[in-house]
Amino acid sequence: MTPRLGRILAFGLLAAMAAAVPPAAGQSPASTQAAAPTALAEEVREAERAFAKSMADRDHAAFIAFLAEEAVFLSEQRALRGKAEVGAAWKRYFEGPAPFSWEPERVEVLDSGTLALSTGPVRDPAGSIVATFTSVWRREADGRWRIIFDKGCPACGRP
Repeated sequence: MTPRLGRILAFGLLAAMAAAVPPAAGQSPASTQAAAPTALAEEVREAERAFAKSMADRDHAAFIAFLAEEAVFLSEQRALRGKAEVGAAWKRYFEGPAPFSWEPERVEVLDSGTLALSTGPVRDPAGSIVATFTSVWRREADGRWRIIFDKGCPACGRP
């Protein structure tokens, strides 16, 4: 075999190996080819709206379905860790009328299409802004967006 032929074969082998590498953990094959950022941002915006609707509809099971297994919800007191703990702690918010509502105001997605951030106002039942939420979403292997981090804070100056 000539040196040139060896290099060509080696290059071909490397190219074939690169094509055969499976998607990274948490990515489906379709998600490795990121869609346009605006389309992905709209997916996350719709997921956030559906998540908020679970509160409005008083549907705790639907709320839990938006949480990643390893979700972390941060509060002033402590961090709630895992889907089960977050779900149990939030159960009280689903008893009686909805104590608050929220909506995405801004959504940003990584170019890889795997993580996104959503943020926006939290309103009391009268519609006054009482807080701001920030959620980090991850595109799971099944293609669905699920929350991995969430943090609310008192309403601050708004642009």
